[in-house]
Amino acid sequence: MTKQTFIKGALILLAAGVVNRILAFVPRIALPRIIGAEGVGIYQLGYPFLIVLLTFITGGIPLAVAKWIAEAESDGDAKRVKQIFRAAMALTLMLSAVLTVLFVWLTPWITEHLMTEPRVLQTFRMMSPLLIIIGISSVYRGYFQGKQNMIPTALSQTVETIFRIVLALLFAKWLLPYGLAWGAAGAMLGVVAGELAGFAVLLLHYASDRKKPPAAPKTVTDNSAQLDPFPALKTNRPKTAASSKERVPVMRRLISLSVPVTASRMIGSFSYLLESIFTARALLLAGIATGAATAQYGALQGMIVPILLLPTALTYSLAVSLVPSLSEAAAKGDKATIHKRLHQSMRLALVTGAPFVVVMLLFADPICRILYDHAEIAPMLKWMAPVGLFIYLQAPLQAALQALDKPSTALMNTFIGAVVKLILIMKLASMPSLGIYGALIAINVNIVLVTALHWFSVMRFVGFRMQWLDFLKVLTAMIIMGAASLWVMNREALPKLWHNLITACIAGGIVYLILMVVLRIVDRHDAARIPLIGRWFRP
Repeated sequence: MTKQTFIKGALILLAAGVVNRILAFVPRIALPRIIGAEGVGIYQLGYPFLIVLLTFITGGIPLAVAKWIAEAESDGDAKRVKQIFRAAMALTLMLSAVLTVLFVWLTPWITEHLMTEPRVLQTFRMMSPLLIIIGISSVYRGYFQGKQNMIPTALSQTVETIFRIVLALLFAKWLLPYGLAWGAAGAMLGVVAGELAGFAVLLLHYASDRKKPPAAPKTVTDNSAQLDPFPALKTNRPKTAASSKERVPVMRRLISLSVPVTASRMIGSFSYLLESIFTARALLLAGIATGAATAQYGALQGMIVPILLLPTALTYSLAVSLVPSLSEAAAKGDKATIHKRLHQSMRLALVTGAPFVVVMLLFADPICRILYDHAEIAPMLKWMAPVGLFIYLQAPLQAALQALDKPSTALMNTFIGAVVKLILIMKLASMPSLGIYGALIAINVNIVLVTALHWFSVMRFVGFRMQWLDFLKVLTAMIIMGAASLWVMNREALPKLWHNLITACIAGGIVYLILMVVLRIVDRHDAARIPLIGRWFRP
């Protein structure tokens, strides 16, 4: 088993995430051309229900597995690692089997009474196997992440993405002659096939890992005086796996660790589900026909949001790597490492997300023309682009709260944001003058509010402070980058629109990188941590 450092693990996941997000745009671009915006809307309407059910299964268990295994690994307790994995797998199998049966049984009632679009029935049928497949895969990913080996997770995600892209487009095209509903269902069937391929990769890595001899237990010395345990972290924190003498049943502690996180994520999942239902009904109240409302929702969730979430390949990798790293540091009471990891993750999220915000805000029209051939949806991207930075900062903050045993705080913050969002959707999206843009305003308010609440919570619990000068420097770099990109784009030196867009983005990116170095946001020590090329920057 290869254990990576926090930065290296995050960068491994980042590399896979960037590749996957880029590849994922293939079906995002091609699928609307095959089944249209209305078909994409039918396809997207299935996801909120899937996410709610998956949250029951994967909301807290994989995170608890990663957190607990990281603690056990720090003490060389191989026996405890096996107990954790087996208990998590048993619990996940039970939950996923029960929920799959319930979902299949209730699907006709859901599509008839809760949804405004009855054609989603076939999509629901196709996605039912995902509950078991993703549930089991998530336990394997938690196992490897707890051992701070991000390679299996990264590789399985890449394989899953490739298979999903190819098969989703093929199945959608093959089933489209039977109707638009079947075309959307075919796309969902491709998702199932992709998840199976990713699961196979995880199984192969686990089989290989089991053949390796267990690591020798670490020698534990009493250096509590030197570490000066961090009281804010120790007070309500459950005892770590190091306390092998305590006989707490594995299943009981696994549930106690996962339930608060699952509850927190359930708020977000139910919010997403109710968002889809409320948005559809509010648009109907605004006088928009069912087909047009489905198309608008499909454009928002299937076309605009994926562009906005492209940089979250980094924030996801940071969040996944942050949990075991902070858990291990908190177990030792190492306040300095906690602050260091938080500062690294927040600065990386800020620096890497900022240029994407500039590009989406300035070039929304050409982006939507080139990717989807639907320039009319460009204003949606412009409205959402400014809150992109809040999205990118939110993931590391939430991961920090969970790793530091404050999931109830994350739960309350998410709940407050969800209530505000749903109220605003019903009030604003039902106004004929706003329509779908009322839903956009509500979503933007939710993103900013939850991120701000997470930020204040982390500051309160661990005394963490970001350097506001960094934000000012990044904002300055964004303005100068935007001016340079616009100047290049407006010259129209090349014959094709996409040629000019790529040239403008590259020119702006170069200016931004230079400013990061000049303003000392990024230095030689940061570059030295990058795998492969880092050795060129070491003294």
